[in-house]
Amino acid sequence: MKNKVTIKDIAKALGVSISTVSRALKDHPDISESTKTLIKNFAQEINYRPNVLALSLRQQKSHTIGLIIPEIVHHFFSSVISGMEDLSYREGYNIIICQSTENQFREAAALQTLIDHRVDGILISLSKSTQNFSQFKKAIEEGFPMVFFDRICESVETDRVIMDDTEGGRLATEYLIDKGCSNILHLAASSHLLIGRYRRDGYIQALKDHHLPIKEELILKCDTQEEVLTLQNHLYELLPQIDGVFAVNDSTAIALIQILKKKGYRIPQDIRVVGFGDGPNATIVEPALTTIEQKGYDMGRESVRLLLQRLNNPSASISYQTRVFPPTLKIRESA
Repeated sequence: MKNKVTIKDIAKALGVSISTVSRALKDHPDISESTKTLIKNFAQEINYRPNVLALSLRQQKSHTIGLIIPEIVHHFFSSVISGMEDLSYREGYNIIICQSTENQFREAAALQTLIDHRVDGILISLSKSTQNFSQFKKAIEEGFPMVFFDRICESVETDRVIMDDTEGGRLATEYLIDKGCSNILHLAASSHLLIGRYRRDGYIQALKDHHLPIKEELILKCDTQEEVLTLQNHLYELLPQIDGVFAVNDSTAIALIQILKKKGYRIPQDIRVVGFGDGPNATIVEPALTTIEQKGYDMGRESVRLLLQRLNNPSASISYQTRVFPPTLKIRESA
């Protein structure tokens, strides 16, 4: 490995003290503008880069934030990352991104990796399979500030950034009811995943509000494109009795639209479909998908803001906050 240039090398080459070089590179007011210019120009010419590791050890701060998400390819999470990086970069922090791929063991390994790399704080959206939260509690006890977003954990006391998923589920279902639907299928997520439970609660609340019966056979655990294909024969059996569908996410809704069209159903004339997410595919599918908008970029920025509030005030006693974003229904042709 090529030896890196140090401030000692710069000081020797220019015939100044190491402290003068250090202060000049930090724009210290005690150093004259001409000396600053000389040192900075020379540092640039020889491609000097500060030793980030040594700096973080001195400051006891790495200026990095750890992020654990289920999938980067998901539009919602890529939007979240954009919001997080915009604010963290502006505030002088870099983000290390890890994927759990919806696996609780990989998630736990990612968390330990971030801790071992001494990140200053951690942002996390839980995997679908996570049901043991002891590793998060331990990390907080060890002094790592943490913010849960979107998929949160109720049993771990932290700052949180969420959508009002119950209201989102209610809005989607009520819209279908207002359009004349009375037998509405809900393609749901696992009940242990809070966003799935809350969206289902919203679906049930809308039925109750309009005095419609809650039929357990019309609540089906099916929250991926793959599950739609696996369960398509069962879905085909249900189709004659349903006139509307609220899917827990867009990818499930779009997969359902595709198998409905294969069977010759017209959308929305025969069956109306509403999703949740409002990713780019919602406007590409035919017919375009009516869905609940998730504000990923804004949620990402808010997650970083809450974390920085703790990192910038380590000795302050700040009550944990839960920031709730309201849902918005995007009306298109599928419903």
